[in-house]
Amino acid sequence: MNWDYFTKDFDLPTIYSLLIGTTLIYVALIIYTRIFGLKSFSKMTGFDFINTIAIGNIFAMSIGTGNPKLLMGVLIIGLLYLMNHLISIIQFKSNKAQNLLDNSPILLMKEGKIITENLEKTKVTKDELRGKLREANVLKLSQVRAVILETTGDVSVLHSEDDTQIETFLMEDVVT
Repeated sequence: MNWDYFTKDFDLPTIYSLLIGTTLIYVALIIYTRIFGLKSFSKMTGFDFINTIAIGNIFAMSIGTGNPKLLMGVLIIGLLYLMNHLISIIQFKSNKAQNLLDNSPILLMKEGKIITENLEKTKVTKDELRGKLREANVLKLSQVRAVILETTGDVSVLHSEDDTQIETFLMEDVVT
């Protein structure tokens, strides 16, 4: 067996570079998270989700391939945090901006009834819906008060064994 194939990039300078680079970017992530808050890693909005994926990608590329270079990766990650933070501030201060920049959650089921046109609009299949209902331990469709496709792509299933009604606050931003 030719071990050179497996160890050709495994030299001390490369190892030191990986150790230093990984530590540098990891510390930068900790600092950025402390500055901008844990919401940076949430999936509350589509922008938060995109930011999390982009940060993870830049982190992995900078460490694994060296492209972008480590300091450039740290800078790009910082800019992603900053942009996400600025978008959050804009959305917080302006309902118009929030409506423009983010999708609204969409109702897929209400009071045990499937809203077929919303399934078609969102491209969610009945099989996917059934899977989400099973994940939420729904035993009867009559237990389902609402199924909502959230702005992040997550599905929320609100159900109850009795006739408990959903508080209006929870449904204010949901498109029916």
